[in-house]
Amino acid sequence: MAESVPELTGLGVLTWLYPPGLVDRVVAACGRSEQRRRLLPARLTVYFMLGLALFSPASYLEVLRHLVEGLRGAGLWGDWRLPAKSSLFRARDRLGPEPLRVLFAATARPLAGQGVPGAFWRGLRLLAVDGTCWDAADTPANEQEFGRPGNTRPGNKAAFPQVRMAALVEVGTHAVLDAEVAGCRTGEVTLAARLVRSCGPGQLVLADREFLGVPLWQAFTATGCHLLWRVPANRVLPVQQHLPDGSWLSAIHAQTDGKKNHPVRVRVIAYRLQGVPGADPDGYRLVTDLLDAGRYPARELAGLYRERWEIESVLGEIKTHQRGAGVVLASRTPDGVRQQIWAHLLVHHALRELMTRTAAARGIDPDRISFTDTLRAARRSVTTTPGVFSP
Repeated sequence: MAESVPELTGLGVLTWLYPPGLVDRVVAACGRSEQRRRLLPARLTVYFMLGLALFSPASYLEVLRHLVEGLRGAGLWGDWRLPAKSSLFRARDRLGPEPLRVLFAATARPLAGQGVPGAFWRGLRLLAVDGTCWDAADTPANEQEFGRPGNTRPGNKAAFPQVRMAALVEVGTHAVLDAEVAGCRTGEVTLAARLVRSCGPGQLVLADREFLGVPLWQAFTATGCHLLWRVPANRVLPVQQHLPDGSWLSAIHAQTDGKKNHPVRVRVIAYRLQGVPGADPDGYRLVTDLLDAGRYPARELAGLYRERWEIESVLGEIKTHQRGAGVVLASRTPDGVRQQIWAHLLVHHALRELMTRTAAARGIDPDRISFTDTLRAARRSVTTTPGVFSP
């Protein structure tokens, strides 16, 4: 495809994991390739969206200036002129959110090798699932599409429309492997059910108590993955068989199984945390499909569950450090909001892959590398010498 813009080979981390050839293939697969030469072709618009996420909450033109600086440093800018802000709006509308979603699906993958600390337990890759919400610009279109938390009473609604997201994360590397987004009226369980497409044998998925239900449990276990989920306080789990390590076998039932004819067998692990600030004084209960107490000791599983909180750190990295604390997604249209979310996930995955590779090269735990330092280094990689970046 002929274009009037320079090749984007000098944009540091943006083209390191998402090279121009891959972006072009995704754009073409989504039917967004140009029929005529444009000042802002689809490829550049993809990188512009990644730049918005990388430099958030910088303005449109400031981000474009960062990209221009990187290209000029590589001698690739030539006499191409800077577009007006209105041209950027139109280019985003033409692109839509689908190419960024597809690019994420094509590149998001587990990053941890067997030697990465905290990434595996007894041969099982540790994953976690959880949900969060993003505030979107207060426009009629966004409110109609995504909804706004609160009831119908005046003054009792949230300040902004909200987008709900469920994510599947690799615990050891903080890499987001899959995500689903919808309006705030869609529940986390509904979105989490769509993430089973990224699960399979050799994985252990951790989740908090709001996810425990037979349909979702069976959807995950049908992929061959294993589960370790917390139990709601009011859930009754009768003892069917005591096990030597203090855990016991029990069963859970779907809400529609009133006669309890279709039990799902689980193993229950109950424990308390002594001397831990903020710990639940009533203790904790976990359920798992790992029924062999000899092979999978209850004490280790109880200690392992705290790794679920790593996903909270991941969401904090994306929404607080990368996006900016309290920053609202500025797009005034639902498609623009979705573009921004997928761009943030793409940038975060690139940063986490950089951190994982750096940690492997240095022989250290990825947790020892600062996310904020890596973010700053990635920003420098776009505006300084092409291809040179190190956290």
